[in-house]
Amino acid sequence: MSLAYLGTSEFAVGVLAGLEPDLVVTRPDRPAGRGHKLASPPVATAARERGLALQQPEDVHALDLSGFDDIVVCAFGVWIKEPLISHPGLVNVHPSLLPRWRGAAPIERAIMAGDAETGVCLMEVAEELDAGGIFSRTSLPIGPDDTYGTLSPRLQELSVRLLADYFATRPPAVPQAEEGMTYAEKIAAADRRLDPERNAEANARVVRALDPHIGAKAGDLGVWSARAVTDTPPAGEITFDAGRVLWGCTGGALELLEVQPPGKRRMSAADFARGR
Repeated sequence: MSLAYLGTSEFAVGVLAGLEPDLVVTRPDRPAGRGHKLASPPVATAARERGLALQQPEDVHALDLSGFDDIVVCAFGVWIKEPLISHPGLVNVHPSLLPRWRGAAPIERAIMAGDAETGVCLMEVAEELDAGGIFSRTSLPIGPDDTYGTLSPRLQELSVRLLADYFATRPPAVPQAEEGMTYAEKIAAADRRLDPERNAEANARVVRALDPHIGAKAGDLGVWSARAVTDTPPAGEITFDAGRVLWGCTGGALELLEVQPPGKRRMSAADFARGR
């Protein structure tokens, strides 16, 4: 079996770690950061470290992948179209229980929404975003303390196991239901902002969903770790109470545990309180 792997993100790196593809395809290097220096996508870096064959085309559809038996797509970030979409061995890895959370940020959105579970679907690639038939799916519970950083590796491991079963059994695709469909939009700046009019639990879920890769914001203060508490400081204000740092919101507060002041490094809330 010859295998090509199409992926870009850190999540795709975790799935790639469990595979032995003959070719890795990812996005081209792009300027990034304050210096706008060329930076490789995470999958390109991982492929080079393993010595895997790598292609970074401007247009993936210009590559001839017809000679591969199977093509796995995982967090690639490019809309797949003809002729690639008709490849008989094409399978997409999506970390949600479709049709819930189609789209770019299914892990973050599931945590933000307070979902009790998520999972992985192996699916056909369709013209409509994440609407293809399902080859297989398995659920995974979301714990009350799960962050993106703790949940994502478990979903990567589950993806690798599902792919192994898929290659061994070749199950047929089952059409995906439309009922219960939700869309997981890409995380924008507004999604990072904690809202004093939301309750403490909802704000805590936002922090967990964006830790450790994006981070939430309470005003201009970065928030990387927090928990909901019953204290009632003024909504939208940061107060200091016996060594604790509290941010007021509806029906309680967030106790901030790890923060990042503007222009400074991440630090514990205790260090932030001492330096205020």
